[in-house]
Amino acid sequence: MSNKRVLIIGAGGRDFHNFNMYYRDNPEYEVVGFTAAEQVPDMDDRKYPAELAGKLYPDGIRIYAEKDLSKLIKELNVTDVIFAYSDVSYQHVMGLGAIAQAAGANYTMIGPKNNTLKSKKPVIAICAVRTGAGKGQTTRRVIEVLNEAGLKVVAVRHPMAYGDLVAQKVQRFAELSDLKKYNCTVEEQEEYEPHVIRGNVIYAGVDYPALLKAAEEDPKGCDVIVWDGGNNDYPFFEPDLLFTVADPHRPGHELSYYPGEICLRMADVVVINKIDSAAPEAIQIVRDNIAKLNPNATVVDTASPFRVDNPDIIKGKRVLVIEDGPTLTHGEMEYGVGMIAAKRFGAAEIVDPKPNAVGKIADILALYPHIGALLPAIGYNPAQLQDTEDTINSVDCDSVVSATPIDMARLIKINKPHTRVYYDSQEIGLPTFDMIIGDFLKKKGIK
Repeated sequence: MSNKRVLIIGAGGRDFHNFNMYYRDNPEYEVVGFTAAEQVPDMDDRKYPAELAGKLYPDGIRIYAEKDLSKLIKELNVTDVIFAYSDVSYQHVMGLGAIAQAAGANYTMIGPKNNTLKSKKPVIAICAVRTGAGKGQTTRRVIEVLNEAGLKVVAVRHPMAYGDLVAQKVQRFAELSDLKKYNCTVEEQEEYEPHVIRGNVIYAGVDYPALLKAAEEDPKGCDVIVWDGGNNDYPFFEPDLLFTVADPHRPGHELSYYPGEICLRMADVVVINKIDSAAPEAIQIVRDNIAKLNPNATVVDTASPFRVDNPDIIKGKRVLVIEDGPTLTHGEMEYGVGMIAAKRFGAAEIVDPKPNAVGKIADILALYPHIGALLPAIGYNPAQLQDTEDTINSVDCDSVVSATPIDMARLIKINKPHTRVYYDSQEIGLPTFDMIIGDFLKKKGIK
């Protein structure tokens, strides 16, 4: 095989896609391994399977731990290190670049011309500048507008390939039972369940060329594909209309996190979300940065109104707040809508789960010390999910407030009164999503 020996740095998503698109059938390169980031557990010491790796890799491709990068470059005689995961600071990206180049390798990234698929269907993509900016609620709002126009929408989610990769090659979710069928983690269910309960079909998986074909030919029909982005990555499908969500709770991050700035520069529409809870001066910083980086983008202001099942479970109570896991961990948020709801509905105290955290949950809270008196919803595997249940049930509190996009009580047993927080996207002023999508449909000749 080639003397160009490639090591791909990833996290079980963009790395596999870049391989499939650029390296899988390319004899000019030999991919000698992947590395797995620390944020994804149990990925190292596995293989990208031969069934997906193609004819050039009959034994599959080994996955190693990223922490061994320097040693791997030397031991595997690596010539090219490819960075391929998302929502990390520029310091993090170039810190790894320094390790790679100090060990003698080239350090690079594969760009959209070589890793983006063209669909036969119109594609609307929703991306963001950071994890937790509000992609999910924006995606739901976009699909709502398309459904109201009478169109058949198929959503496709950025990959979260943490399990059996062969079984995950192409996944279709149309019923809640499909979540169990594919042994979805909590993190996956948080993304798929909101679509399914609204009657929408959503695809995800590992092999996106195969997955795109399946989505275009979905048995329920497909007029428009909606790309539901992950973290702050740019789309795997070439978008005809790209929304990028910005977060004024983290002003300036749109300029300093990879590849969120790419999404901002590529956007047709930039959504400034959470303006109902962000400081005016922070909103203005984001607005000014949009004007500098992408002055031709249409800007939409949105709020994130929320509601709870039972406010009485919060008022005057000592509460444990559960937030969306990725938003708190690699998204680096110190709080989410659960904390906002707990305070607004009069919680007497927010109880810190750290003294009662067990197993993997204790490890995660130690790994991300910025997380305050909150519990990230974590469940990449059954052991983590059990540790989440044990942690919740051992905390000395009156009640539990869960602000994850899924019903945690459906997955674990909670031994205290609990209530859920729901949140949506609401446009403030003009333009609206209806106006923007209506214009897009007219230009595309879609009735």
